[in-house]
Amino acid sequence: MQKRKLGNSNLEVSALGLGCMRMSFGDAPIGDKQEMIAFLHKAVERGVTFFDTAEVYGPFTNEELVGEALEPFKGQVVIATKFGFKHGDNGPAPGSGLDSRPEQIKRVAEASLKRLRVEAIDLFYQHRPDPNVPVEEVAGAVKDLIQEGKVKHFGLSESDAPTIRRAHAVQPVTALQSEYSIWWTPIEAEILPTLEELGIGLVPYSPLGRGYLTGKIDASQTFASNDIRSRNPRFTAEAIKANQGVIDLLARIGQERNATPAQIALAWLLAQKPWIVPIPGSRKIERLEENNGAVNIQLTPTDLSEIKAAMAQITVVGDRY
Repeated sequence: MQKRKLGNSNLEVSALGLGCMRMSFGDAPIGDKQEMIAFLHKAVERGVTFFDTAEVYGPFTNEELVGEALEPFKGQVVIATKFGFKHGDNGPAPGSGLDSRPEQIKRVAEASLKRLRVEAIDLFYQHRPDPNVPVEEVAGAVKDLIQEGKVKHFGLSESDAPTIRRAHAVQPVTALQSEYSIWWTPIEAEILPTLEELGIGLVPYSPLGRGYLTGKIDASQTFASNDIRSRNPRFTAEAIKANQGVIDLLARIGQERNATPAQIALAWLLAQKPWIVPIPGSRKIERLEENNGAVNIQLTPTDLSEIKAAMAQITVVGDRY
């Protein structure tokens, strides 16, 4: 597995990371715990060193799973987790409201350290911008944690360019996590140039369009009620059918390269900038190995121009949420 550095930081990780959310949250059925621990061990054996989780996934169960599975590999792997949701009776949950007050950030850090079984959190993201807390206060709280040795790197997620600049002025931002893929590119206008200027890495989530860009989903597919895609406008039968042109494009380029649509979609991301590290989610070893194969595919400038021209002719149907 090749390595990459996230921006100007000294944080070196595998060129492809692994999104761990679906191992215990947000999908049906969720993975068996022992199977998922074995899977995470196989991912490390295959050179993956960058793992993404969050306290809100579960809540808490995903951090516990990742912490238990990766404890034998301390010092060899990088674990990213997140703060930023309000805690209710059962912990934080998406939709429960945002809470990035400094005192809350510090409480979350202490609890995450225990669940992840580490002395310091490698990369600590604000999960979503909190309109009620100035980002300078958020950055200041993480700066305190870094000075205390409890956090190594500060990250943001889904933040706009002005917010990134304001945070970076208080505590250098190592990475931005944001949705980015061949069919979701709005961050190219302002955010990517800002990251390049400031020396911040990009960690794209949903790099395979929540599975659509694998080419394995068709209009007849149905999703369980607790699968996020059952409520996603891009996964209605009409949208799946309407967006087939994207898959056809990936498949055509893949045929020339003896590669799958998923591998071309990931290779496209890797070709954009050397400081981009996608984190496809996976629970099956064959999917992990397929994804990892993308690092060996070199798309030429001609390929990239062809993809750009072809995508400009395709109107992607359905909002991402």
